[in-house]
Amino acid sequence: MASLISDRGARLLFFLSILARLPLAMFSIGLLVHAEHLTSSFAAAGAVTGAYAVALGVGGPLLGRLVDQRGQRLVLLASAVVGASLLGVIATLPVGTPTGVLVVLAGGIGFATPPVGACLRTLLPAILPDARQARAAYALEATAVELTWVSGPPLALALGALWSTGTALALGGFALLAATAAFAWQPASHEWRPAADAQRLRGGSLRSPAIRTLIFVLLAVGVLFGAVEVGAAAAAQANGGSTAAAAPLLALWGVGSLIGGLVAARLGGGPTSAAGLALVLGALAVGHLTLVSVAGSNVALGVVLFVAGTAIAPTYAAVYAMVDQAAPAGTVTEAFAWLATAVGIGAAAGAAGAGVLTDHKGPVAAFALAGAAGAMAALCTTIRSRTLLPGAARTLVVTVQSD
Repeated sequence: MASLISDRGARLLFFLSILARLPLAMFSIGLLVHAEHLTSSFAAAGAVTGAYAVALGVGGPLLGRLVDQRGQRLVLLASAVVGASLLGVIATLPVGTPTGVLVVLAGGIGFATPPVGACLRTLLPAILPDARQARAAYALEATAVELTWVSGPPLALALGALWSTGTALALGGFALLAATAAFAWQPASHEWRPAADAQRLRGGSLRSPAIRTLIFVLLAVGVLFGAVEVGAAAAAQANGGSTAAAAPLLALWGVGSLIGGLVAARLGGGPTSAAGLALVLGALAVGHLTLVSVAGSNVALGVVLFVAGTAIAPTYAAVYAMVDQAAPAGTVTEAFAWLATAVGIGAAAGAAGAGVLTDHKGPVAAFALAGAAGAMAALCTTIRSRTLLPGAARTLVVTVQSD
């Protein structure tokens, strides 16, 4: 990483942000197994994790808007304290706790999740003024986040098995608080201030056509993610194994993304234009559509998932690099948070849709849905490419002011 991010302070900030986000990758599975332990019901556990996911999607943009208005330190510290406290509470509840109590607490945890990722991405153009290095940092960040999602769930399950499911959540909350506080106390985060002359437009970052384009793109990419996860599990089972056999397949998918992100970072961060983004999205769509033809072999699925995954991190990097110019002044953190919400909503919808299709048509239908979602993202980028031209969002602000 040192060769890609030369500034020492930027490297430390980057490292702390990844540490702060590692616990987030633990919470979904951690809440699921803890809720099942307390209620002896997977249905109740599903409701708890669903409440967490919905609140996470709602809270991210709201906290992002607060950051754009008040600065990073106060919002990050306050949300981390609340989130860690609620995790401590839910970790100590006894067996037999009503599901409603767990749902409310899980919703509070999701709503209070600190927007560390959005804050880091907001800072990158300022701490890395060289545009090429900033784009490389976005690619590297997407790659590092992939590592947290690969390692987080096994870590949560291991801690739960070693001690208890409650202890796993409590330790995750402590790590979240400590790493977020360390991030917030870094000079770049502490001294960052929203643009003093920025107009607080009604609708925030969603007033920008460019941001709406990027949100739709990542919504479709999220559908692809959710569909592939369901399709991989169903294919592994159909090929004579169990759904657990999907774990190495999805691990290969993640490794492909890691390699793709590292290559993109070495090449300067990947595409810088709408046409380049559409090209990467096209590769993402074709790669995952190819899964349809290899669904009958776990070995072939693993190979294609690895290759298809190489387009994931470059896609994120290209989208993130556009946000600073795409978002109206004073709404960048909120914009990044909306992108995370879009992926989460898309993944949930993709998983639900793929589940229905798989029940009727098998895993091939889930992979077809994934390919179609990727194609839709590429098509949207092509059709709305004019909204992604540099300076389009700034022009919008001037137009609103003149009206």
